Amino acid sequence: MTNEQEGTNVGRGVRTHILLVVAMAIVIAVVTGASLLLIRHRLRAEVAGDLSQDLNHSVITFQNLQAERIGALERENSLLAELPTLKALMTSGDDLTIQDGATEFWQLSGNDLFALIDPGGRVVAVYTKSRVPDAALRRGLQTLVASPDKHYLIHGPGLYVCSLRPLHFGSDDDGTLLGYVVSGISIERTVRQISQPTGAEATFLSGNEVVASTLSASDQASLSAEPMLLPGAQRESSTVMLGKTRFLADVEDLSAAATSPLRLVVLKSFEPAERSIHRIDRVVLSAGLLALLSGTALMIALSRLVTRPLEELSRSVVAFGVGDGEFEIPRYGTQEVRQLSTAFAGMREEIQQKNRALLESERLATIGRMASSVSHDLRHYLAAIYANSEFLASHRLSDQERAEIFADVRTAVNGTTDMIESLLIFSRTGASIKRSPELMTTLLERAVAVVRAHPDAERVSLTVRYGDPAETSILADGKQVERALCNLLLNACQATRPAEAALTVTLALEVRETEMIVSVIDNGEGVPEVIRDSLFDPFVSEGKQKGTGLGLTLAHCIANEHGGEVVLLSTRPGETVFQMILSRALRPWDEKIAQQANPQSGLIEHEKIRS
Repeated sequence: MTNEQEGTNVGRGVRTHILLVVAMAIVIAVVTGASLLLIRHRLRAEVAGDLSQDLNHSVITFQNLQAERIGALERENSLLAELPTLKALMTSGDDLTIQDGATEFWQLSGNDLFALIDPGGRVVAVYTKSRVPDAALRRGLQTLVASPDKHYLIHGPGLYVCSLRPLHFGSDDDGTLLGYVVSGISIERTVRQISQPTGAEATFLSGNEVVASTLSASDQASLSAEPMLLPGAQRESSTVMLGKTRFLADVEDLSAAATSPLRLVVLKSFEPAERSIHRIDRVVLSAGLLALLSGTALMIALSRLVTRPLEELSRSVVAFGVGDGEFEIPRYGTQEVRQLSTAFAGMREEIQQKNRALLESERLATIGRMASSVSHDLRHYLAAIYANSEFLASHRLSDQERAEIFADVRTAVNGTTDMIESLLIFSRTGASIKRSPELMTTLLERAVAVVRAHPDAERVSLTVRYGDPAETSILADGKQVERALCNLLLNACQATRPAEAALTVTLALEVRETEMIVSVIDNGEGVPEVIRDSLFDPFVSEGKQKGTGLGLTLAHCIANEHGGEVVLLSTRPGETVFQMILSRALRPWDEKIAQQANPQSGLIEHEKIRS
């Protein structure tokens, strides 16, 4: 096997190993997650089943306890009903006598409720330990007399398990009915007896009112609003949320044995089971996390040995993309990486050579375009200076003629100076920006004044619009911004020349919180379509008899250096709109400081038009 084939096999083996390690990590994560979900599902189902059985056992326990309690009350009441002294008391016929004597029998019974009722069903004497007897309690006792099969007496928020026994003079079958004796025990004892051995919570409801419960007051209020307790709801086990705790609840209807509608709600909390499930979750997650970390560590260790040279090669590509052609290219790693590094090194060298050739050709082309543009204008200015100099040599000229020739010479010299200055600014744009607080209105005024004196602005009506000068503060290089404004205005004035109508150029300033927008509008023929895409490139000009083609380029560069740009907003015959956007980079200072920067600003109108 050749070295090349061996390297290929090794590379494939490494790639396969990485894929296996990654697949192992994925499998561990998937299996752990699936196991956790499955275990939680099974545990929750088992917990729900166990809690349902516990609820059934709790209800059965309640029924057994109530049967024992009622049996004990029946026996106790039977003994009381056989007492001759109690029968003699009921034969007295005097309510006060019966009420005074009944106190001894109530204390003897030790129950929470004791009552004596005459044969007609009228309550003669009644005693309770928790509440003062009232008409509602008497009506409940009368209901017990009318329905001897009922054992639950509801008295406001109180609930009693009661036993009613008739008192006879003589035998129970043939004797005379003297009245009834009622003994009752508060259901709170039964509630605690249900809750303590089973760990369940019990609540007795009459309608939607809680009459006895082991729940807290807030949980009782939440339970009363549960849909499962509404009339007509199905009586089956269901899950309820009381506060932040989830319960499984079962409802037992006891209305048939009570003086008012009565239901028993038995609840079993999920919280202990949830704690167990969470412990199991933590164990499973810990095991899965340990396996995942171990597999990931192994995967990282192996992948770093293979991917490190790839990462360095990637950094080399990125560095070359941002212009760093000297970034070191890795020469180690697998055969594939070494081959890729060699190919990239060759490609980089070839691109660098072609870039150098391209830059050289672009430089020569730029020099050619600049020489072509500059030579024409420079020759024009020099010819004017030369011709006028010959005229000045003549002794036949009057003073007025000499002054006119001197003005032409001065114009040619100023044009030459402006052209040279534009070339110098273009060559060092951005190298000498000196920012200082300025008023944009002042810069506009200066630029307009300069342009008005230019020959290209002859017969052009210049209109300037701006608002309050005190609000036009900006942090900028005033000379650079003034130069950009002059270039835009001169470009607009030159663009109006072919127009036959009145020549107008409008300069408008819009002040925003973070930027200034200067709009230059002319009524020329519009920007030719052939140069719209390259309008801001150097030495681009169309239809102009003079100019270097650097005016818009310099304006655009200066705007960029001030956090903005120059854009051709719209163009059509009769209206062309250029916008220069500048970042203010400074919060507006107050009017006092603004007036100090420009003492005459207070005399400038908010909207100023000059022609």
